[in-house]
Amino acid sequence: MNNPFSLSGRRALVTGANTGIGQAIAIGLAQAGAYVICAGRRPSDDTLREIENLGGGAENLSVDFGDPMIGQTLFADQEIDILINNAGVIRRNDSVDFTEDDWDAVMDVNLKSLFFTTQAFANEILARDGKGAVVNVASLLSFQGGIRVPSYTASKHGVAGLTKLLANEWAAKGINVNAVAPGYIETNNTQALRDDPARNQSILDRIPAGRWGSPSDIAGAAVYLCTPAASYVHGAVLNVDGGWLAR
Repeated sequence: MNNPFSLSGRRALVTGANTGIGQAIAIGLAQAGAYVICAGRRPSDDTLREIENLGGGAENLSVDFGDPMIGQTLFADQEIDILINNAGVIRRNDSVDFTEDDWDAVMDVNLKSLFFTTQAFANEILARDGKGAVVNVASLLSFQGGIRVPSYTASKHGVAGLTKLLANEWAAKGINVNAVAPGYIETNNTQALRDDPARNQSILDRIPAGRWGSPSDIAGAAVYLCTPAASYVHGAVLNVDGGWLAR
């Protein structure tokens, strides 16, 4: 009997895999047996070394998702089976002072690029009558408002909505589309919060699990959604938040 949690023989493309959550997902996919293409503006050399140390296979692909249409060029003749849409940016300012540039920069990467990259992936899968899995990285701010991050919040609400829409269109065509919604995770983006004793404690007090998440916590959920074990999971936005939203 085949292992339903194995990704042996599969090829995955992970955007923004050089650090943090993207790096952890790339390593997790490799541990499950996938060959991993790490796509992003910065090379993922540390990620590749980790994967190679595990005996897996991986490569860098230099691509800047600040160009929201760049993903249209990535999939022809590559036979990629798995797409992880992790690349993202955030800009912070009071809403009364938020600029058009900050709005567009975030929406272009977090939402427009995600959609058109996923569109190109799906078209290639459908052209070869294959099967594929998409996992989008959403956020707690797919469900909450937050403060001082209007474009990020709007983009992550959009990611959750697109996940459901694409699942509706493609579930019967052999493409699973799902998302993970990380909570408060130990990454570079949250370093300032964790370094502030008052903010750190106020956050911990609201996490039922009693700790910040690690990138590997997100990796486990994302890898599962790519495996045959999740073949009947479509349109889910899986919260990986230590119970935050349960509060």
